[in-house]
Amino acid sequence: MRKISTIRIGEALQKLRKSNGYIQEKIAEEVGVSPRYISDVEQDRAKPSYEILVKMCNIYNVGLDQIFSKYLNFKQNKTLEYGISGYEKLNSEDKKTIEYLINFFNKSK
Repeated sequence: MRKISTIRIGEALQKLRKSNGYIQEKIAEEVGVSPRYISDVEQDRAKPSYEILVKMCNIYNVGLDQIFSKYLNFKQNKTLEYGISGYEKLNSEDKKTIEYLINFFNKSK
């Protein structure tokens, strides 16, 4: 196991927020903190409490393992998960387009 000096999760939280189409003000309102605090967390200037992290995970519909993935021993393709974490918020036409493209690329292999 590698030595962990400093855990930085701000970039992961920012990617999740953006992929879900949220602005910092909306997340701050949902979580019950200031927009400045969300900015500080995303810039790794502040460390969120467990309670805040759980609320954010629930908003983004992800598990804590996705946020801490680069510090965990098991590896998965988290880039894909960041990209599709906002899928449920898409309209039905956009979802159908994505499903069509996935089926198309899978059949072409």
